[in-house]
Amino acid sequence: MGRTASIERNTKETCINVSLDLNGTGKAKVDTGIGFFDHMLDGFARHGLFDLEAGADGDLEVDCHHTIEDTGIVLGRAIKEAVGDKKGIRRYGSCILPMDEALVLCAVDLSGRPYYVSNAEFAAQKIGDMDTEMVKEFFYAVSYSGEMNLHFQVLAGSNSHHICEAMFKAFAKALDMAVAVDERITDVLSTKGSLE
Repeated sequence: MGRTASIERNTKETCINVSLDLNGTGKAKVDTGIGFFDHMLDGFARHGLFDLEAGADGDLEVDCHHTIEDTGIVLGRAIKEAVGDKKGIRRYGSCILPMDEALVLCAVDLSGRPYYVSNAEFAAQKIGDMDTEMVKEFFYAVSYSGEMNLHFQVLAGSNSHHICEAMFKAFAKALDMAVAVDERITDVLSTKGSLE
């Protein structure tokens, strides 16, 4: 079953292209112009076993905000399109992921209802060339454009790099679980008979 999507979004601030294959092997080709963000997207693909191509041409002379937020919007749309009608998928996924002193819980529900909750805080204002306040904006954009519940709880951690990387990897693992096909589920996993 092919579960792919290619989405392009152009505004006066950014031009974003994302191609996603949920049945991939973890290959990534990413170039957003923001080194640390590229590293996070590469980790997302590798640990979720998704094939991901993402390119962004944004107004980085202003700051990283528009590029990261708009990439989140496009990635969320790609996830939604690649999942399709959601028949046979597990719908829910979760992961508690350690990275050195950091421990992050991520839970996903592909419910069709967007909602984002996180208690993540960062001691550093920047990691490389990425503002840490953009972590929230990215995942908020993914959750709303992808129409999913997305929750993070940082259970432990002091190093901003470790916390952020654990969030991206935990999201990858939780999403991989949520989009997995289960032969026991013959329709959508909902008492309403609909996930939208």
